[in-house]
Amino acid sequence: MFYFSVLLLAAGIALVVLKRRSTVDFRFAMPAGLLVAAVGLLLGLSSFTYVVQPYEVGVPSSLGSVGNTWKPGLHLKSPLTDVTTFSTRPTDLNLTGNDTVEVRSSEGGVLYVDLTVKWAIDPEHALALYRLSGSSENVQQRLVYPDTREIVRNVFAKHTSVEGYASQREVISAEMERLITARLSPRGIIVNGVNLRNVKPNDVLQKAIDQKIQQDQATEQAAAAVLTAKAQAEQRKIEAESTAEANTVIANSLTDKILMSQCIEAFKAAAEKNPVYASPCGGSGAGGAPLIVDGTKR
Repeated sequence: MFYFSVLLLAAGIALVVLKRRSTVDFRFAMPAGLLVAAVGLLLGLSSFTYVVQPYEVGVPSSLGSVGNTWKPGLHLKSPLTDVTTFSTRPTDLNLTGNDTVEVRSSEGGVLYVDLTVKWAIDPEHALALYRLSGSSENVQQRLVYPDTREIVRNVFAKHTSVEGYASQREVISAEMERLITARLSPRGIIVNGVNLRNVKPNDVLQKAIDQKIQQDQATEQAAAAVLTAKAQAEQRKIEAESTAEANTVIANSLTDKILMSQCIEAFKAAAEKNPVYASPCGGSGAGGAPLIVDGTKR
């Protein structure tokens, strides 16, 4: 930009001088020369300033020397100084589609993992990140991207296929976030979250996982049936013991005198309500069989 402004300024001055010294009538030479010179001058002045936008930090470099970081605002600089900016806004690294991570479980099964890493640059470490990567785009491609893929593979390698596919997904997601944060934080990269979006096994592994899940479900159902049968048997045993104890108590308490007393009470109740009734007490001559009594006859 600085060299371009110098060329414009030189061209504008040349047009003005040409207008004054030439005998030919160049009607628009003077206005054009002044306009070009003004544009060149403005561009030249702008090359001495630089504006760092909000949510950015700037790293100046001049002739192989790197300066301290610039905060948002207007800064004066040399025309030979280049400024590299780093955005401090949160960024998403989406490992999906062509970037899906292929991992292997502890059993050797192949899984395809889709996840999103939410990260941002710590402004205090922008200078160190510039020395490591050179630009904000390279921070993701050279640091966040390869480290994340390596950690994802290492985490899934410690778990079985069923755990990675279904039963331990939350545990795996938390473990990946912890390890990615521990790896990137010392470099000035803030990890705001790791979302494990999808885990898909290949066709062979999918079939094996389905069979394993069905076997586990069948085993659980069989175990539940055994527990139910044991509970029912225990309940029937308790009921039988209770009935036996009750019968024993009744048998021991029903003496002849008690039975005769109950018969007399029943006889009285029957005589009050029915003219013809059956007496449960019976008679000694009938072997204790019930007697039919007609209350209307004396």
